[in-house]
Amino acid sequence: MWMFSKDPLYGVTPIEEMLSAGQTSPADKDSLSVSGSAFDLDFSKPINFVDIYNSSVYGSRPTENRKVANTHNDYSSPVSLPCLLVTSGLPVGVCERLNASVEPFGLAGSSGGGTDANSQALGSAALVPGACLAIPLVTGDISVTVIGTVTDVVGGKVYGFGHGFSGFGAVDLPMATGQVHTVVSSMMRSFKMASALEIVGALTADESTAVCGQIGAKAKMIPLTIAVDRYNDSQKRIYNCQIADNRVFTPLVLRAVLDGAATMLGDLPPDHTIEYKVAIGIADAESISFENVSTSTGTNEMIMESVGSVTMLMNNPYKKVDIKSLDFSVRIIPKNIISHIWSVDLSDSKIKAGDQVDVSVVVESVLAGKKKYQCGFKIPQNIEPGTYDLIICGSSDYEDFLRQAAPYRFVSQDFTTLIETMNNILRIGKDKLYCILVLPSNGIAVEKAELPDLPATRALILQDPKRTIKTMPYQHWLENSIQTGTIVTDNKIMHITVEK
Repeated sequence: MWMFSKDPLYGVTPIEEMLSAGQTSPADKDSLSVSGSAFDLDFSKPINFVDIYNSSVYGSRPTENRKVANTHNDYSSPVSLPCLLVTSGLPVGVCERLNASVEPFGLAGSSGGGTDANSQALGSAALVPGACLAIPLVTGDISVTVIGTVTDVVGGKVYGFGHGFSGFGAVDLPMATGQVHTVVSSMMRSFKMASALEIVGALTADESTAVCGQIGAKAKMIPLTIAVDRYNDSQKRIYNCQIADNRVFTPLVLRAVLDGAATMLGDLPPDHTIEYKVAIGIADAESISFENVSTSTGTNEMIMESVGSVTMLMNNPYKKVDIKSLDFSVRIIPKNIISHIWSVDLSDSKIKAGDQVDVSVVVESVLAGKKKYQCGFKIPQNIEPGTYDLIICGSSDYEDFLRQAAPYRFVSQDFTTLIETMNNILRIGKDKLYCILVLPSNGIAVEKAELPDLPATRALILQDPKRTIKTMPYQHWLENSIQTGTIVTDNKIMHITVEK
């Protein structure tokens, strides 16, 4: 179509080209689902969920097969109409953020239509030429659906759109009947208000000329449950959904669904705390499970860790992951739990090997006053005389210390270590106070194995540059952690002198 055109001019895709869609062999489809990564993820580097989240939400680049908006403002040239992405059960602000995320994929978000239950009450429909063709990415209490039109049905195969949806080639997405409630006319871009009715098959091919699906086939969908206990709600709400299994679109729509469930009754107040538990069930592997807390940062941290985990699993280079379930429990309270370290006192700053050092830390919280915490260390008998750092910090500085002292703990080498590494990172408690006594480097770390007491002669052999195995000096330290119920934002560094 031409932008701002007064007459309804448009192009047509020849039916011969549309009927050629879906010729991809099953082998090609399997290969597509396990090879490469849909996002710019480097698994050879330490895992960083901030970078992974930004890549999955903001860094996705449209390929040559995907439709993008006309950005050169040549209104005399034709442009492709984006596919309509209709949401139901999401706040307006969430819909706007989702629209910005999916726009590079040739999708235009629109809030409208009913939930699955309401839509099914409208009656049934069939996939026939000219009917509504729906691709439900999320179904249930919250729905996210791509809407198009059926062009032809041949022997149980459905051809539609007359253009690509994402251009990925072989896909496995649910295919449903749909109903158009109304058409909104606009000089800029007209669109339909529609919703999905009943899943009747699976979309198997998504090419530049058409999408193709098989009636009666079943696409994999992942059960998604979100329980929200919110301060201004009289009841705990549970959202039961099903989300499509797709390396690109699952993280994008999961972000919107989590954000929408948490803010369904309004935006969060300036002072708020979110306690969240996450469980990602994986077939034939240990699940990803963690619980943590954030304060006065909105839903960002919870979503970053959750969406980042799903993105990593679906785009890992080791094996195709079968995610069996996604379960979230969210509690929101109108309270700020940020705190900072008021003072640190040592029982003695000059000690001898084998002595006990007691540390007294006073933490001041927002509106909650000061509270004292105690921790201690027994100095090793074999420690050399000298001055050593004692670091008192919150979770952010603790994680930074680990990344510098033991970066190998944040790197995966295969699928098993990927799961272990993710769980280790995600289980660092944000509401803890950490006390770290940094000791001299002793021994080496071989990949993920720590050998702190390795004799020097053995260490030299393993560090031979002719060997391909990765080694690095082992940084030794002692640590204690204290549950404070607050998020400590700063750190203090004390010095302990070990005398002869």
